[in-house]
Amino acid sequence: MSYFPAFLKLENKKVLIVGGGKIASKKLEHLLDFTSDISIIALELSEEMSKIVKEKNLHFEKRGYTKGDIQNFALVVVATDNIALQAEIFEETRGSGTLCNSVDSVDYCDFIFSSYIKKDDLTIAISTSGASPAFAKHLKKYLQKLIPSDIGVFLQEMKKLRESTAKGKERMKMLGKKAEKYINSWS
Repeated sequence: MSYFPAFLKLENKKVLIVGGGKIASKKLEHLLDFTSDISIIALELSEEMSKIVKEKNLHFEKRGYTKGDIQNFALVVVATDNIALQAEIFEETRGSGTLCNSVDSVDYCDFIFSSYIKKDDLTIAISTSGASPAFAKHLKKYLQKLIPSDIGVFLQEMKKLRESTAKGKERMKMLGKKAEKYINSWS
């Protein structure tokens, strides 16, 4: 079954990462594009992850996971090779309102990390629902080449127009034409 594409607003939502290795580090880097309210629980941190934790002044506890650690977190990312721990944490999240991602174990995931492009206010997510992460990676590279460097300026202009123009069909039509003209100027 395919995953439903959604963009989550992480403002005022706490994120927990369980694990401190290379994969946990990659998930941390992705999450930092959208929030800094991230805590990490791990027995050890990779050199790369340790550097990020220090640079971003993130909360880190050097220990193993304990039942109840998910309390008050909106998202938990279980980035360990311990399948039993992934299952345990996933089970604990049931009914708690906490969304769980267990790296490389879709059976223990409420959501997956899609490949994405983030350029100013533009975010494009790419997913093959796990069928081919390699394809998603190469499609991302292709799409990145298509996006003009001034996309942020254009989106800020569009935002100001939306805020300063009365809602209705005329605004929709005007904004639609402006977006279409901008995209058509790429070729």
